[in-house]
Amino acid sequence: MPGDWKSAALDLVFPPLCAHCRARIGEGGGLCGACWAKITFLDGRGCACCGIPFPVALDTDDSLCAACHARAPAFDTARAIMAYDEHSRGAVLALKHADRLDLVPGFARWLARVGQAALADCDLIVPVPLHRRRLWTRRYNQAAELARRLARDLRLDADPFTLERSRATPSQGAMVSAKARRRNVQRAFKVSEPVRVKGRRILLVDDVLTTGATAEACARALKRAGAAKVHVLALARVVRAAEMTI
Repeated sequence: MPGDWKSAALDLVFPPLCAHCRARIGEGGGLCGACWAKITFLDGRGCACCGIPFPVALDTDDSLCAACHARAPAFDTARAIMAYDEHSRGAVLALKHADRLDLVPGFARWLARVGQAALADCDLIVPVPLHRRRLWTRRYNQAAELARRLARDLRLDADPFTLERSRATPSQGAMVSAKARRRNVQRAFKVSEPVRVKGRRILLVDDVLTTGATAEACARALKRAGAAKVHVLALARVVRAAEMTI
């Protein structure tokens, strides 16, 4: 069992730590029991389109939230694993800014479980892209790493170059309102080779859905290029306005 021996040796040198509190855990890519218990998993019924959880239980699976009812988003569906709050933020930011790529396999398994319906209706996985200057600074795109692993585990096609961020934009975390976020990413994405997406059903992968502005801008670019459908799948989503800064 060479693989098992190597894994055990690595665990001795670099013991697996909880993605949130950094307590030692039994295996990598996860949370300790205490942190797991605090996560708000979005497994109840929500908006059939954007996936925002409803404050009260409904009897049907096809109800829309007020925002989607008033104006349908460019994407077809959006789903996230957990609420983005003080209990999940550490894990998300560890992946995003702290080089915790060891979290990718576990997060990809979570995405596969939550996104079953979208995955069954897609034939290409595409990550939300970073601008090349930000990618150079950060060294990796966390959404691309999640998309690559998800595609590998499920034997689907992934293309990290299909969608491009055509202009550098300030961080969405610096935007103080949903309107500012939408304006910030307007026409910020493009598909360089539309033939890659024409007629295809796309799964767009990101780490956090905040107001949905980035997902909306990406979906519009993909639909303009001829994509038949765009489903969005994210690790976490903001449920309360107080959690908007990421």
